[in-house]
Amino acid sequence: MIFDRLKRFSIVLEGADRDSPAAFSPGQAVSGRVVLELAAAARLGALRLRAVGAARVHWTESRSAGSSTAYTQSYSDQVEFLSHRDTLLAPPDNGEATVLQAGRHEFPFTFQLPEALVTSFEGKHGSVRYWVKAKLHRPWATVKKAKKEFTVIEPIDINTPALLAPQAGAKEKLARAWYCNRGQVSVTAKIDRKGYTPGEVIPIFAEIDNCTSRAVVPKAAIIQTQTFVARGTRKQKRSVVTSITGDSIPAGKREVWHGRALKIPPVGPSILQCRILQVEYSLKVCVDIPGTSKLLLELPLVIGTIPLHPFGSRTSSVSSQYSVNLDWLSTIPEQPEAPPEYSAVVSSPEAEQSLAPPCRSELGDILEGPFFAYIQEFRFRPPPLYSEVDPNPPSDNIRPRCMTC
Repeated sequence: MIFDRLKRFSIVLEGADRDSPAAFSPGQAVSGRVVLELAAAARLGALRLRAVGAARVHWTESRSAGSSTAYTQSYSDQVEFLSHRDTLLAPPDNGEATVLQAGRHEFPFTFQLPEALVTSFEGKHGSVRYWVKAKLHRPWATVKKAKKEFTVIEPIDINTPALLAPQAGAKEKLARAWYCNRGQVSVTAKIDRKGYTPGEVIPIFAEIDNCTSRAVVPKAAIIQTQTFVARGTRKQKRSVVTSITGDSIPAGKREVWHGRALKIPPVGPSILQCRILQVEYSLKVCVDIPGTSKLLLELPLVIGTIPLHPFGSRTSSVSSQYSVNLDWLSTIPEQPEAPPEYSAVVSSPEAEQSLAPPCRSELGDILEGPFFAYIQEFRFRPPPLYSEVDPNPPSDNIRPRCMTC
């Protein structure tokens, strides 16, 4: 029987690794082959291929209709993005089966992905999945099936005006305990742009004023919000991606974050264009106030796939254009000391040498990241000494100029 003669039936996609599935972009061509290995000659029917991509959501909720009556309400919905069918091996016109000899047989295939697709995603109450399925029909035998999943990544370019715009906000809260006013806590936060990619560092600029009688603790975190929609009902799941905790702020004091660094871990990009499933991100700055609820301030974020171009935005700062470590910024004091005089630090010979561009060997790893241009326009020299005698007297051969001409 063919069941005993079929040694292998699988799907191989070009660009796929053993450990991870193949990844494609919308509009790209997907190519592969269906591999069939037979131990002996066998009679086969049709070999059909189907590619599917869809978003599905499903969850249940328990409801009570009285003191002793309870029931479960189910919510589900589905949106299909991709549906492609192809016949790789068609049966003969006379209705008989096709006979294949023993050995390895490959059936190549290719199809085009639509231009508008949603990024692959796996969530608690829904998912976005893409796969290729092959079915081998055999006379007097069950249908043999093979399935291969692949990943689709929707490109999100953060080099757009909307995602390069700075984000800022401010909030305040009155701390109360047993109807007693303990003072007010206020927070102001700003980030230099809305769009980031995984691995980048978000420099947070914030001011926290603690006018209460107790110490408070500031924190910052990246929040992921998964929203599932079915039958007009929404289901959300929020989780913390990463977070940092600041120093405790004593009563009546102020804390300033001069670009506190928060690195984005490897997370999936934002999903904003799907009707039943969305994945959104936000930067939350909160202040823990003892005896009352927290003070929360959220700034929207978009996690993209195309990083910021090194010279893409003139308004964006160097710290936003490059994924550099900004931990040292958190150590800057609130009231910095006045800088020393230039003459007290650099002598005259050193001043002339400092105008020349440094050698690459002296910089070491400093040039990894932003590109620094050294422009040598002038060599500043000390002015000449004052003298009563003109060091450049006029010549006698020069005719005096008439003042009336």
